[in-house]
Amino acid sequence: MATLRERKTYRDQVLRVLYEAVEGNRLLGITGAQLRRDLHVPEQDLAAACTYLAGEGLITVDWEPGNTPAMATLTHEGIRRMEAEEEKAATGPA
Repeated sequence: MATLRERKTYRDQVLRVLYEAVEGNRLLGITGAQLRRDLHVPEQDLAAACTYLAGEGLITVDWEPGNTPAMATLTHEGIRRMEAEEEKAATGPA
């Protein structure tokens, strides 16, 4: 089982990969298989990260049998969060 730090890292990675892949377009998504390839995250931990992020309203997930993400997309709130982080990184420390 993943540690708290690992779980948070997986969630951040899922959001970042989704945001970069869809370039802020919430009509686009990526497959669970692509997420697994890009992140090298164990399947159980990827499912847990996607479940958490969906619960927070940041992504939507279509599921395959066996609790495997088939397709993941950012929600409007997910895009807003990632854009805010991008803006914060661009402006640097206050």
